[in-house]
Amino acid sequence: MKNGVECVSAKTDRDLLRRFEPVIRYTRGEQFFPMGVERYVEASSLWMQQPGQEPVCLVPEGFLSLARLCEPVPKSFGAIYYLKFIEPLNIRDLASYVLQEGFRKKDPVDVFRAGRGRLARVGYGSRFIDALFSLTLLARGRVPGDTAASAALTFQRLMEAEENYRYYGRIIRQNGWIVLQYWFFYPFNNWRSGFYGANDHEADWEMICIYVYESAEGEYVPEWVAYASHDFFGDDLRRRWDDLELEKFGEHPVIYAGAGSHASYFRAGEYLAEIELPFLSPLVRLVDRWGQFWKRLRHQVLGERDGQVAQENRYSFNLFRIPFVDYARGDGITLGPGGEKEWSDPGLLSPPPDWAIGYRGLWGLYARDPVAGENAPAGPVYYRNGNVRRSWYDPLGWSGLDKVPPPNQALNYARERTRAIKDRRQELALQIQAANKELFDQGIEAAAMQGLPHLSLAYTSHQERIAALKEQVKNLRAEYASAGALLEAMEDYSDQLARGERGPARAHIRRAHNPASDVGLRMSRIAEAWSAISIGIFLLSFVGIVLFARQYLFWGLVAVVAFVSFAEAFFRRSLPQLISILSLALAVFASLILVYEFYLAIIVAAVLLAGAYIMWENLKELRT
Repeated sequence: MKNGVECVSAKTDRDLLRRFEPVIRYTRGEQFFPMGVERYVEASSLWMQQPGQEPVCLVPEGFLSLARLCEPVPKSFGAIYYLKFIEPLNIRDLASYVLQEGFRKKDPVDVFRAGRGRLARVGYGSRFIDALFSLTLLARGRVPGDTAASAALTFQRLMEAEENYRYYGRIIRQNGWIVLQYWFFYPFNNWRSGFYGANDHEADWEMICIYVYESAEGEYVPEWVAYASHDFFGDDLRRRWDDLELEKFGEHPVIYAGAGSHASYFRAGEYLAEIELPFLSPLVRLVDRWGQFWKRLRHQVLGERDGQVAQENRYSFNLFRIPFVDYARGDGITLGPGGEKEWSDPGLLSPPPDWAIGYRGLWGLYARDPVAGENAPAGPVYYRNGNVRRSWYDPLGWSGLDKVPPPNQALNYARERTRAIKDRRQELALQIQAANKELFDQGIEAAAMQGLPHLSLAYTSHQERIAALKEQVKNLRAEYASAGALLEAMEDYSDQLARGERGPARAHIRRAHNPASDVGLRMSRIAEAWSAISIGIFLLSFVGIVLFARQYLFWGLVAVVAFVSFAEAFFRRSLPQLISILSLALAVFASLILVYEFYLAIIVAAVLLAGAYIMWENLKELRT
């Protein structure tokens, strides 16, 4: 037993993967679960899309296999290769499916209810951008709406023929770490059509990593877990094995999968995700910076406490990002140890099989979506553009663990670094001593040359050298002092490691992605209704003013904006904050008007006051 974790030696990579294989808890209504890629590929066709041309079928459905997927294909710059798993249902099949689903008595575990609306959780600006995003779906390429229904039917047939739930495992050894990667392949992502999310697309690859090290006794000890969530990366994806947020069933970490999106979370809940459109990125950065400046200004001018600002902005988001809710409630089927469904024997990705390395195309439909959200992803090795995924070639850097040595090596690294800092301080001390001696020499020589005209050039040169030496000594002493503080910290840290003490489990986390709190979800139906109709009210009011009261266009828009703003503040319980903002804005505006109207008098008054103050200070000095 070590740090509360029982350590048992694993014989093979497969045994090690099975020992720590995860448990996935899904949300009610989830229709797609991890499966083997063989049956998916055999039920698909292979296509090629060249710029400006119609797509070409290279291998029809029924003739494709994993082996054939790796065979050479026609090469062309700009060509996109993709699989097509689903043919959209015709009207008759779609109507039949809808009727069957409507009359079928569903188990409660199959029924999804959205609950509080996502639009009620975000500001008006975000809802306006969301409306524009919804309209773009009508114009840009996307997965047809009935594709999800067809995919659900196909997946049901495959599971009825052979119910089989599989993950693909891979083990990488880097920098003393043993990285266990678990890849999950879903035949379809129905986040948009099934759970009011951002997108639908064929195929979905998800992944988690468990970071293990081998102790001196040959035991495999788990230390970190990192969950992939959409396109995020870095320290925030990682939790230490003893972190209370990481739920475990024995030695099996528990994943809460997003409904339809299949993103991985550590806790059950509803997560507000923001989608950033590429062409809006500059505006996103600008608004983020302005928001930070405005919070600081309000904190200084209005004296608001940090807690007030944090509470008010807990659910405020950048208006150029599009809000969606990722439901990871965990109230549906549980897959894995202790669950209703069990994992079959895992597939191995180490060494990488030919189908993973040889095929760089998309694993589902290429929907020609310029935003790329509706296009299928590539496989576990590659991004959509064919480049290798960072999580594949650098799983330590992907989760920010490339700077962290394994616990069994940390003390040696700390002591080695402590010795290096000591050596550097000794070197600095010698450099400071030598520089000080030269500074004394230069100073003595300059003092001897003082006032001698024939040595004026040499005196000037000495003064320049003295100035340079003084700057050098100052920098060396600053580095020496900094190294001393670091040395003290390293010695304390080495002692801490030697005692077997561990630092805080969450010290590395900067911005944890937490589910919405119960307080944030406690909204009335009226507030939800307002959130749903507020954009429409604004647009209809604008059209009404233009058509019937154009002469009052400016004041009409001011009235509409005021009404919407106060309604927003009322429903979001932020009227005091709105009044504070308006008071500050009016004060600034009034000040600007006064400066504009009376700028000459203000300048004269300022000069008179400055002159009087200077005379007062000088006279006061005479009296002393």
